[in-house]
Amino acid sequence: MLIAPSLLSCDFSKMGEEVVRMDKAGADWMHLDVMDGHFVPNLTFGAPIIKWVRPCSDKPFDVHLMISEPLRYIDDFASAGADIITFHAESDSDIAETIKKIKGHGIKAGLVLKPNTPASAAFPYLQDLDLVLVMTVEPGFGGQRFMADMMPKVRELKEEITRRGLDVLIEADGGIGADTIAQAAKAGVDVCVAGTAVFKADNPAQVIRELQQY
Repeated sequence: MLIAPSLLSCDFSKMGEEVVRMDKAGADWMHLDVMDGHFVPNLTFGAPIIKWVRPCSDKPFDVHLMISEPLRYIDDFASAGADIITFHAESDSDIAETIKKIKGHGIKAGLVLKPNTPASAAFPYLQDLDLVLVMTVEPGFGGQRFMADMMPKVRELKEEITRRGLDVLIEADGGIGADTIAQAAKAGVDVCVAGTAVFKADNPAQVIRELQQY
């Protein structure tokens, strides 16, 4: 299991130091949640902040755009140092165009599905995607409880990806920790975003190692 600590749970006043701390703790990716206060009822940070913390780690920056018009900002986030850009199927931007724009920068593209969005929403785009992110909470805030009823969606995606012989990762985001990661792994998740479970731990490195065992 790849583990991507969510910077949403970090101390924003020390974000660079928090990235270094997670890097040293053995994180596989850094997960950066960008929220516009419109698509979701919360505001976080944008491309300039990501650009400033980019030199703090060589680990892949997994940038999750929870914004209404991702297509307008792909260039900005690519220039800021994103290695992976995921955006929502429910956003206002054309999905195929947004994927093309991301891939045009030579970086990986992912499509995100909110809890009420079916797995089938990603099927027409799977051949052009590098990953599908299944939200296991309603997007917008950290610290929410894991929605186990999203696991059938993960299994449906995994079956379709396997059936078509594609190389597409499945990522899960929301409420992931020691007590929930086994369910995600069993369903076929390849990458888990972990926020509170890692950042609030006394020993983040130990937590990350334990989660990676799945």
